[in-house]
Amino acid sequence: MATRFSAVGRKLAVTTLVLLALAAFSPLGNLLLYPLESRFPAWDPARGAPDGIIVLGGSIDTDLSAAHRTPVVSHAADRLFAPAGLARRYPNARIVFTGGTANLVETDSREADYSAPILESLGIAKDRLILDRDSRNTWENAIFTRQLVSPKPGERWLLVTSAFHMPRAMGIFRKAGFDVEAYPVDWRMGGRDALLSFTNVGGDGLARTEVAVREWIGLVAYRLMGRTSELLPGPAKD
Repeated sequence: MATRFSAVGRKLAVTTLVLLALAAFSPLGNLLLYPLESRFPAWDPARGAPDGIIVLGGSIDTDLSAAHRTPVVSHAADRLFAPAGLARRYPNARIVFTGGTANLVETDSREADYSAPILESLGIAKDRLILDRDSRNTWENAIFTRQLVSPKPGERWLLVTSAFHMPRAMGIFRKAGFDVEAYPVDWRMGGRDALLSFTNVGGDGLARTEVAVREWIGLVAYRLMGRTSELLPGPAKD
């Protein structure tokens, strides 16, 4: 703005402010989230009891948990609540929590270590929990979990993760050779009737847009890396 290119600078500043306002207050976040969150329907319990339940990490802030020496749930708490209810409903199902650390700098803090006490406090017996402490991303979640449980043909495993993350997670588990059933939780928007709704809380709109953009980038990146077979994985065809 203080150079001879000030005219360009003003245009960039105005463009940035307009885009920021759109992301914060317009339906943009909803429009990006809806195709992700609606891709897999709610799980149908009429199909019978599952043999196992896989819970993806992503709820615990490991740095804050280590600093305060207690589990700190930063978001996506539904990923912890849902398996507790499922464990009570299906007492014979094995429970797997998969989550290490996503930090670029290696630390000793592992999400599984902090999530296990929460799951136990919600009623899941310690001897039912199988923990994967080493996975750093969803691809490793799938690979390491498959190695841990060695699923047998005909077994039915549920995959518990946020609804917006479910398409990528399902595509990755399929690519890893682990056939699972989607159990979406942690929705960030309402149904189709909320698609064009505006918000007067800019932080909420920015949060939805950020989550959706990050997930769409992840879908494209994992497809290019060959870790999924589809850009937007969906329910398996019967």
